[in-house]
Amino acid sequence: MGSATFKLAYGCRHANDQDPFLINAAKATDNLFNATMMSNFLKHTVRKWREHKNHAVDAPYEWTKTQLATGEFEPSVLSALLQDRKLASGLPTKDREKELKELAYILFAAKNSKKSATVLIAFVAAMIANPEVQVKAQAEIDSVLGYATRLPMASDEAHLPYVRNLILEVLRWQPVAPTGGPPHVSYQDDVYQGYDIQKGTMLIGNPW
Repeated sequence: MGSATFKLAYGCRHANDQDPFLINAAKATDNLFNATMMSNFLKHTVRKWREHKNHAVDAPYEWTKTQLATGEFEPSVLSALLQDRKLASGLPTKDREKELKELAYILFAAKNSKKSATVLIAFVAAMIANPEVQVKAQAEIDSVLGYATRLPMASDEAHLPYVRNLILEVLRWQPVAPTGGPPHVSYQDDVYQGYDIQKGTMLIGNPW
């Protein structure tokens, strides 16, 4: 899974899972999830993690830029975004590069983590134990998407309530992390699903 998602993000092929790019990115991802655990250890280790994370984000990004400049690149999400000059055109170059670096890295991190594999394993186990649930979910998907006619889009979510709740139940039944990510702070007043969120409010996500 790691090699495939890295190629998708950066267009970089790896012969094995000992490639330095993969190792650095996987380690940085593990650090990110460890950071979501609520304790006071974080202030003692975050400085060590920052350098590791920056290298994991910067190195493959610069590699893809070099490949693109020489014309010897393979199609990837990052190479396509680098060629799209209209993307984030209103941002300074430094900010634009930061956005692209983070986007490519998170694409790899989200798909390559042990957490993603754990969710898939839990889902398969649940479907084996409850085949009637799989039949019902498949029927709902077919009714919305047709029989193998297209892939789902974000706009389809509202029309797939059973499938959506099935995914949430798997995440509740076999949670893969203590929270849905590190704490965030709202930088402006906001309203989300009927909840008033004031500027400065600390938010901790819930996967389900």
